[in-house]
Amino acid sequence: MTDAFAAAVLRWFDEHGRKHLPWQQNITPYRVWLSEIMLQQTQVTTVIPYFERFTNAFPCVQDLAAAPLDEVLHLWTGLGYYARARNLHKCAQQVVDEHCGAFPETVEALAALPGIGESTAGAIVSIAFKKHAAILDGNVKRVLARYHAIAGWPGQSGTLKALWEKARLHTPEQRCNHYTQAMMDLGSMLCTRTRPACESCPVGDGCVARATGQQLAYPGKKPKKDKPVKATYLLMLRSPAGELLLEQRAATGIWGGLWSFPELALEQKVAEFCTTRYGEPGTIEYWDSYRHTFSHYHLDITPVLVQLGREPDRVMEAGGALWYNVHQPENVGLAAPVKRLLESLARLDPLSARPEESL
Repeated sequence: MTDAFAAAVLRWFDEHGRKHLPWQQNITPYRVWLSEIMLQQTQVTTVIPYFERFTNAFPCVQDLAAAPLDEVLHLWTGLGYYARARNLHKCAQQVVDEHCGAFPETVEALAALPGIGESTAGAIVSIAFKKHAAILDGNVKRVLARYHAIAGWPGQSGTLKALWEKARLHTPEQRCNHYTQAMMDLGSMLCTRTRPACESCPVGDGCVARATGQQLAYPGKKPKKDKPVKATYLLMLRSPAGELLLEQRAATGIWGGLWSFPELALEQKVAEFCTTRYGEPGTIEYWDSYRHTFSHYHLDITPVLVQLGREPDRVMEAGGALWYNVHQPENVGLAAPVKRLLESLARLDPLSARPEESL
């Protein structure tokens, strides 16, 4: 039996819910899974072009599993939280190798795969397989915390447990797939973080937060903690031919598996570093510093453009190094700040002729 809360949400969805998003067409477990991973901490409008590029490049899970990680990271560049992309690739390979290319149909089995939590598993089960399963993503947490006035930050175990209880309580046996999408839509379209449209909410009359005028008090905020600040030089080493040195980072950690400029601590001398490895540099140009913020620290980046005085020894840079031509870019995964710097260099670089100019 559908409770009054779910019935009201479903009626609203029938009239106002989103039904034409790319992943809502030709629904398969693969497409639902891909969209759910991309939508984690990322807005729908941002995800749409990435989803379309991914599904064009990798129409099925077997294609994604067979692709080189570099290609996956390249298509992910700009979406952030790159561990998602690495887990996406691992998960695809595990589905192919251990499940014969078919996604499991239970929350428990799905949640055992890399990068899939209980809420994502619930979304796949309900939307792709049309089976009963609850979800609790950020949008749903906000709706339920306000409706039931569940205090506390959802990252705390007691608050999270209370929210899951309400999520399971309201999830209907029938039309669970529509209810899942409806709750995500309700949170993103009406029950927004700072300006909730309570007058249009289908369950607004029963919302405790609205009744008490405390909408912005729920859900509780994460306890604030000052982020440490780190600083680095990003060395944009440019050869006489106009190519730039990129190095592949370790598979884990910040920008794991991505290609980036070599880093140098601020206390190190750029000229000495370059002379030791590449001979005396031609010119060294320090660009304006800027701050890039990660989830747990700030990184103050100072880009340094170094024009090398001679062609580098390519043998020395073999392995995890790449001499990158900004006018003929390679399909490799790039850290977002690096991609922006490369785009700036492509506009400024007078040394490398574009392909059509060399004809």
